[in-house]
Amino acid sequence: MPGVAPEAGSPAIAAPSVGAAAASARPAGWDSAIEQFARDYLKDRRTERRWRVFFRLSWLILFVIFTWALASARNHATLPSGPHTALIEVRGEIAADSEASAENLVSALKNAFEESEAKAVVLRINSPGGSPVQAGIVNDEIRRLKALHKKKVYAVVEEVCASGAYYIAVAADEIYTDKASIVGSVGVLMDGFGFTGTMQKLGVERRLMTAGENKGIGDPFSPMTDKQRAYTQAMLDQIHKQFIRVVKEGRGKRLKETPDTFSGLYWNGEEAVKLGLADKFGNLDYVAREVVKAEDVVDYTPKENVAERLAKRFGASIGAGAVRALQNIGGIH
Repeated sequence: MPGVAPEAGSPAIAAPSVGAAAASARPAGWDSAIEQFARDYLKDRRTERRWRVFFRLSWLILFVIFTWALASARNHATLPSGPHTALIEVRGEIAADSEASAENLVSALKNAFEESEAKAVVLRINSPGGSPVQAGIVNDEIRRLKALHKKKVYAVVEEVCASGAYYIAVAADEIYTDKASIVGSVGVLMDGFGFTGTMQKLGVERRLMTAGENKGIGDPFSPMTDKQRAYTQAMLDQIHKQFIRVVKEGRGKRLKETPDTFSGLYWNGEEAVKLGLADKFGNLDYVAREVVKAEDVVDYTPKENVAERLAKRFGASIGAGAVRALQNIGGIH
């Protein structure tokens, strides 16, 4: 009744809680079912994670095995079986990241010189040149290996042997060429573009901040001062002198020097022989047969096949997957 309180000492009547009411409304075994579901879910997640890690590590292992097999196949693709002429190709631009890099060529040179059945080494050249640093490394290594192993080295020019390629060729004992080949170009260049006038016409302001007055030298959007131009030219002249010295040392008295010899000009093979830039006419087969007296030719040039290119292309993604797999070990993410 309204306004009537329970008598003293009589038990209080408590209203049932919402949680208790909800619990009483659940079907029997509901809590255990939820708990079992959670355990099963976590188990499935752990199993899924383990399989994901397993497959990623498997791909990584397969990639390593695949790469190792390719490297082994490349190193043993042309096993010498008797006296032969060792061939090394110098093709394309001479640069650190090209097939004609110093790393590749020096590795091939060492293998060729160390093989007892290789009677001589032939550099077959078809290159317009490239980095003087890379060419200089190869030139130095050829001269070192010749002195160490007492083997002859011959350069055979195909289409072009110019600039940095000729820098390499002069380390050979003799240079053979075709009458129409291009030989020479003993010079150094540094090229680029300047957009300062165009920027002024367009009303574009170049905001270049440096610490050091010459830090921005060569920037195409900034004018080059007379001092910077003179410094750059002096550096090129010094490299040119290094190139000239290497040519003179390599060719010796055979070189018939003229005012144009070191001007950066190039000549066909016929003129190159007359000027002493090359020695004789001949191709690879002629040199192997008539000069080296070992007609069998074994190619020591490192070759990158299609599989290796694919391995390099997908190697980064597979490696990233392996790193993620290793990071996942030890916890669910």
